[in-house]
Amino acid sequence: MAVSEFDRLVVTPRRTQYVRSASFGPPAEPARSTAPPRDENSAARSPSLVLIMLIATLGVVAYAVFLLNPANRGDALPYVMVITAETVLVTQALLAMWTVLSSGHDTRGFSFHHAKDRLFDVPEIIRDNAEDDPTRWNLYLHDEPVTVDVFITTYGEDLDTIARTVRAAVAIRGTHRTWVLDDGRSDDVRDLAAQLGARYVRRLSSNGAKAGNVNHALAIAKGDYFVILDADFVPRPEFLVETVPFFVKDDVAFVQTPQTYGNLDNLISRGAGYMQAVFYRFVQPGRNRFNAAFCVGTNVIFRRAAIDDIGGMHTDSKSEDVWTSLMLHERGWRTVYIPTTLAVGDTPETVEAYTKQQLRWATGGFEIMLQHNPLSPRRTLTLDQRLQYTVTATHYLAGIAPLVLLLVPPLQIYLDLTPMNLTISWGTWLLYYAGFYVLQIAIAFFTLGSFRWEVLMLASVSFPIYTKALWNAMTGKEQAWHVTGQKGAVRSPFTFMMPQVLFFAFLLITSAVGAWKEWGDAMPSLALAWNVTNTFILGAFVVTAFRESVAAKSVARSERGQRPGGVRRRGRAVAPGLPSGASFLGASRQARHDPVRPPVPAASSDRADSRRSAGALAVSSLPDGASSGPVVPAGGVA
Repeated sequence: MAVSEFDRLVVTPRRTQYVRSASFGPPAEPARSTAPPRDENSAARSPSLVLIMLIATLGVVAYAVFLLNPANRGDALPYVMVITAETVLVTQALLAMWTVLSSGHDTRGFSFHHAKDRLFDVPEIIRDNAEDDPTRWNLYLHDEPVTVDVFITTYGEDLDTIARTVRAAVAIRGTHRTWVLDDGRSDDVRDLAAQLGARYVRRLSSNGAKAGNVNHALAIAKGDYFVILDADFVPRPEFLVETVPFFVKDDVAFVQTPQTYGNLDNLISRGAGYMQAVFYRFVQPGRNRFNAAFCVGTNVIFRRAAIDDIGGMHTDSKSEDVWTSLMLHERGWRTVYIPTTLAVGDTPETVEAYTKQQLRWATGGFEIMLQHNPLSPRRTLTLDQRLQYTVTATHYLAGIAPLVLLLVPPLQIYLDLTPMNLTISWGTWLLYYAGFYVLQIAIAFFTLGSFRWEVLMLASVSFPIYTKALWNAMTGKEQAWHVTGQKGAVRSPFTFMMPQVLFFAFLLITSAVGAWKEWGDAMPSLALAWNVTNTFILGAFVVTAFRESVAAKSVARSERGQRPGGVRRRGRAVAPGLPSGASFLGASRQARHDPVRPPVPAASSDRADSRRSAGALAVSSLPDGASSGPVVPAGGVA
């Protein structure tokens, strides 16, 4: 016989004596309210990881000593370039490994499990005849009911994507209200929200981008806690069950969960997805130890009082998530990260999407470094938090380092300028080099299960993005907002990667020149070997872009052939005739079994959809930050 969610619920009475309903058989054997989530961080507690990290640390130190040894120094210019780039890489590696060593810390203590066991009131569920509808189960902390709002932020995503997320959000276990916050101002999205039983909010302007959108919604929604989901992240039913119990501790500001991806279908998406895997599996859990885990913008639940304490979500940066986290930590709040997948979404699939996402993230990091230095004595942070936020703010400098290292081999090939003493043999150099880089690859094997070529490629070719981000942060240039999963006009990937194309051409010519100069030598020089390697890496990126361009043109031709009747609706329509001052308010593909994208269970039910039949609602003018006016039904019930 199938076991329902109610059967799984532990029978722990609160305030009232449990009375067994005549319609039910014997109570289930005492157990947790749900089956324990799959441990996605077991490797962090492995002694093997500690051993590998310690050996890798010794390798990093040995490599640093080798580079800094004056006897090994070559010509000044390339030597300084190598030392500068490697210092950034070595420092980031050491700090990351230090954090990873703390990643085995489990944030789920006694208070969490006790609160989770008492999250639902079983007698109340029975009295309300809600055993078969978990969305009607009231949530309790400290034996007091709590209210939760689920915000889905949208900005031009296609309707299918939004519908998947809304259905799953409405079906999350525990009483809550689902809101669609539509900065795309689409009537189609408004109608979709009403159809699926979600409330709808539209702003007249997009001030503050995503953070402004959330702040505007907070002026309307009044829940004790609120969840933020990007439109392409489909939540699992147990999202609230696994996060709300942490708030039993009054100093917890938010609980962040991983970004897990379900579209690792091409080289760009796999590279972008796996680049984040180590961060979400090991770095973020390690930051828990130092109370420095930060919000990543989606799949997160906030305590309303904490955000009110800092005056709302930070709106002066496109990386509002990290800035908001920093402000909360400066106010003494505690944050929690759990390495349990509770939502699955999309990672960039195209060069354009990847470029814009990384540019936005990197600009936000550099802004912290330049405008709000965590090491400043004016910051009310602990020493550990200062170091962790410094790592965050300077992380993308490691993405600029390959630019410097790419230029070193051509200096030797064209100008005979060498960074290291030429008397050093290949074997000696490789021994120390392997102590750093090969052991980093070994860590990747252990944490990801394999070496990901795509990650190496993207890490090596993203330097123009991060260089531009640093320039934007230094000059204060405004960075336009871009939605990762947004569909629109097909644009050539080469529009966004001309620096990489030019570097590829330069390195290809340099390799030819080097091969010609060394023709007849028994063994090629180290400079030529590295230059050829770099040429292949950049060439792989160019080939990837070429394939993407061909595929995009093919899709565009197919879509032109289907017009006018076969074009799928997009959620980009702007409502015509929207009166001034008005606002509207209304009541994944299956992931394959993969280390970064576990399978997604069904997250919606027809019963829940039919029960929540609230239509669109209209409210009075709601400028950003204002309180909600009277709510008037407009086609449904609240």
